[in-house]
Amino acid sequence: MNKIKKFTLCIPMYNEAGIIADTAKTLAGVMRENLKKGLFESYEILFSDDGSTDGCGEIVNKLGLDNVRVTGYSKNRGKGCAVRTAMLDAAGDNPDPDSVIMFTDADLAYGTDVMEQYSKAFLEKSGNDIFIGSRNLKGDGYEGYTFIRKLASKTYIRLLCLVGGFKLSDSQCGCKAFKATAAKNIFSRVETDGFAFDFEAILYANRLGYKIGELPVKIINHRESKIQLGRDVFKMTADLFKMRRRVKNTKL
Repeated sequence: MNKIKKFTLCIPMYNEAGIIADTAKTLAGVMRENLKKGLFESYEILFSDDGSTDGCGEIVNKLGLDNVRVTGYSKNRGKGCAVRTAMLDAAGDNPDPDSVIMFTDADLAYGTDVMEQYSKAFLEKSGNDIFIGSRNLKGDGYEGYTFIRKLASKTYIRLLCLVGGFKLSDSQCGCKAFKATAAKNIFSRVETDGFAFDFEAILYANRLGYKIGELPVKIINHRESKIQLGRDVFKMTADLFKMRRRVKNTKL
């Protein structure tokens, strides 16, 4: 990619009233600086409200920040649905092949430098259609994790490898970016509403022949995970089999 015409940053949110104003202001500043650096020609920050009940969407709207808007729906459905909604909204009906759409977490878990990191990756490694963050590429990727969270993450990734034939080093990192055309083609097919949506997106990316690159990331901001190991990991495991079968049988 010789240039990025538009860089859209998607932020899924569910009941984030306590942090969302600071997040929006921080991201607006970062994106303005990246625009000045010439990393892209224009940008947008798109918050996707996953049926929040605490008014966080209204909080963002009232800030009146340039190039920041809110999309979403009224009933909580899950992070996968929030990301899918934002990605398709950002891509539109006729996605620009020279535009990029990225999603990351509302708590800025991976910091703010990742936007510049991903922009430069698309500009310097033009053969890739998708970049995903990985906590397994460097030794400090899991720095600050509790033993249980690190074990759960690595166990689930191993399960993906065994059940779904996953060949990348980290599926669940909440920091991924797509060329707009790839985002449209992939997320228009993804159906998973919960946390395992990343894996389905990657399965479709592979079936559609997109080239995926990995970038090293680490958690900067730790907070309690919203995943409940007993309930969510069991559901995510069940979803793996459904996704693998659905993606395999989908006519492209």
